[in-house]
Amino acid sequence: MAWITKQSATTKIERRDEPYLTADMRRELDEKYLPRFEVKKGALLPALHMIQHHYGWIPRQAMLEISEHLQIAPSEVYDTASFYEEYWLNPKGKHLVQVCRSIACEFCGQREVTEAFKSKLGIDVGETTDDGRFTLVELECLGSCGTAPVALIDETLYENLTPDKASRLIDKVADADAGEHG
Repeated sequence: MAWITKQSATTKIERRDEPYLTADMRRELDEKYLPRFEVKKGALLPALHMIQHHYGWIPRQAMLEISEHLQIAPSEVYDTASFYEEYWLNPKGKHLVQVCRSIACEFCGQREVTEAFKSKLGIDVGETTDDGRFTLVELECLGSCGTAPVALIDETLYENLTPDKASRLIDKVADADAGEHG
């Protein structure tokens, strides 16, 4: 297995004056989570979830603040956050389009469906549209192999997809957004 190196030594961290890890969050970590663990590092996952739940993603400044609060190396926080798929290290769009890439979906046309989403949105997998409305990702399994290929858009599962259906789904979501604002 090849190692993928991360250029962390040259990473520039944008900082804002207000901390991401607020006083209330620190208090919750100290009172609710830290007593459960023998070492402070045990509260790392809850701390990352706390930040992501509040902001929708985990900024690098927040990782440094978690590192300082839990007294662990910043590299351990970053390695943990970058290891798990459920953590977002960049802001995501208002709508999250998640295409299943399991073997069942792949055999049933997932690649063509993904290409249709990419074409319709004008982005690649892992990217967000310039207007911040859509983020496209692939996941290993959405648990609906009998109705493959499938995708999850926000909280709704769409089954038996075709490239044409995928394109129409984006139109449907965009139209619903327009109806909210018009």
